[in-house]
Amino acid sequence: MVLDGRDPSAVQRAAQALRAGELLGLPTETVYGLAADAGNDVAVAKIYAAKGRPPGHPLIVHLADESGAREGLANFAAQVPPFARTLMDAFWPGPLTLILPRRAGVAAAAAGGQDSIGLRCPAHPVAQAVLQAARTLGVAGLAAPSANLFGRVSPTTAAHVQGEFGSELLILDGGACEVGIESTIVDCTRGAPVLLRPGQITRARIDEVLRAAGTDMRLRSPDEVQAHTAQAAPRASGMLESHYAPRAKVRLMDAAALQSTLVARRSVPGPAGMEGEAQVALIAVYARTSLQLPEGVVHRPMPLEADAAAHELFAALRALDETGVREIWVETPPEAPAWEGVTDRLRRAAA
Repeated sequence: MVLDGRDPSAVQRAAQALRAGELLGLPTETVYGLAADAGNDVAVAKIYAAKGRPPGHPLIVHLADESGAREGLANFAAQVPPFARTLMDAFWPGPLTLILPRRAGVAAAAAGGQDSIGLRCPAHPVAQAVLQAARTLGVAGLAAPSANLFGRVSPTTAAHVQGEFGSELLILDGGACEVGIESTIVDCTRGAPVLLRPGQITRARIDEVLRAAGTDMRLRSPDEVQAHTAQAAPRASGMLESHYAPRAKVRLMDAAALQSTLVARRSVPGPAGMEGEAQVALIAVYARTSLQLPEGVVHRPMPLEADAAAHELFAALRALDETGVREIWVETPPEAPAWEGVTDRLRRAAA
């Protein structure tokens, strides 16, 4: 059932369902989440079952804004390093997840059994309305991974969520997600901020905030920290080598390889026995290259700007996949910091 997320009565109905241990399709500014009461291990288990997600793969817990975030931190986090608070002040509400030491005895299922937990304060007004309403009913935070079957393309509209889970799931429609890819994840459990997953909030923006706060901290890579400590990076959402994948095979190629592959395809019209079937290949290109398209190849241009391309990425993959194609060829994005999140999702989709 899809309800208008702008309707206060729908928000209250959603909050009551969460308090009762049910699942909810929840819009955020990144992607739609499959939400449950993070403090209710039985409800969280329903998320794992619905997605087909391995039980040891941790979820991100979403917190309400302002005082709700402070209460949520106190409820879920054992401690918050000063540099983590600096990042919260700069980027919350927004698409940044922080991995923090977990308070003992709280949200073990949502954390995948780890002694750390991922926390985020979303910026979407419908998500915030639900979080605030649920908080008044005693729900401190919502565990909410992307609302899709495990490993598949994340949803960015309510219709995508309904297509994954059917009409029985309660879904709040908050429109198309503004960001379009999942949050940046920063590990704050190892004495310095460590980037686990890139997103819209870039390395450069995080380092700028840390410098402005007068700290000598800078964002590091997991390998860089691992070289100085035996402590391994905690598990986090979206870290599997293969993830965000449509049914079609994704092939990621630079412009030269893409052009040569097209030339080769022009010389071979198509596999025998494919007459009347869906196109064999489709191309999603970031509109920087002039391409000679052979018959039977559909072209979907993508925006030149990284944020706009991220906004359209998952919707484009889903739309191409729904045509029944066997392969989706994607031009490699530019090697620039702003494109790191998009590149990460495409590499995992093609793994």
